Amino acid sequence: MKGPSKNRPLPPLNAIRAFEAAARRSSFKDAAAELGVTHGAVSRQIRLLEEWLGPPALFRRLSHGVALTAEGQALFADIQPALERIAGAAALHSRKASGSVRLRVNALATFSLRWLVPKLGLLREAHPDIEIELTTGNEPVDGLAGDYDLIIRGGPDAFHGFEARLLLPERRLPACSPKLLQRQRLDEVENLARHTLLHVASMPRLWRDWLAQAGHGSLEPAATLTLDHFYLSIQAAVDGLGVAMAPSTLIEDDLRAGRLMTPFPHISLPSRSYFAYMPLGSPLRAASDRVCAWIGGFDVTTQMQGVDQ
Repeated sequence: MKGPSKNRPLPPLNAIRAFEAAARRSSFKDAAAELGVTHGAVSRQIRLLEEWLGPPALFRRLSHGVALTAEGQALFADIQPALERIAGAAALHSRKASGSVRLRVNALATFSLRWLVPKLGLLREAHPDIEIELTTGNEPVDGLAGDYDLIIRGGPDAFHGFEARLLLPERRLPACSPKLLQRQRLDEVENLARHTLLHVASMPRLWRDWLAQAGHGSLEPAATLTLDHFYLSIQAAVDGLGVAMAPSTLIEDDLRAGRLMTPFPHISLPSRSYFAYMPLGSPLRAASDRVCAWIGGFDVTTQMQGVDQ
């Protein structure tokens, strides 16, 4: 095998990584957070690269962040796909060595807790050659600190460098424990005046909007309880603390198991659906497509056949 060419000098690779991250994020600070180093370390690496290349400079320093110069933009256009090819080659080598694919997935916390994690065993049975490395987050797709093969967020949205794919449609509607209705009837919408309504702090208008759609916009409940996240309000409903405004997709298992019921299934609010966002040119795109197809085609009844009732 031939050794490295003496006529092909390479710039410092750590400096290249720092440059690519800073250029993509338009911020030395955000690049430092992504790379797990200090702001000063990124600045030094950029300065080293600029000295290695010679003038002109790659960045213009702004009061808030940085911006690429024309020369910096040209370099970024060449370096980013080169780094993606290197990452792809490494992933391909790892896959061949282990016989499996490690798919880095970042999903919303509530979706992960209420839908994805309970089904990871079934996903592994369907695709034993795909290993899921799951983290959760609520940041925008293009604001994540780290590289992911598959990102699950609401949508549809458009992000530069990513392709969006519909996973699961979503509606929102009231849900409660059957045991709650043994204590207090809920045959009509006006019966909600005798119940506790469970609210999600980040979406305070959900119940107001639903009641308006149901024709009871002036209804006042007996009490309210506000919680931080959907998964808390759903759990509170399971525990019989009140009636939650629940995402339809995230309560499928609870409905089937009889932990929850929907007293007014024909009145619901539209909601942003769950979408997968995948980076263009990803070497693991085929594996991501298989996982997306499995999630989008998941059928609770079919998948749970044979499970003791």
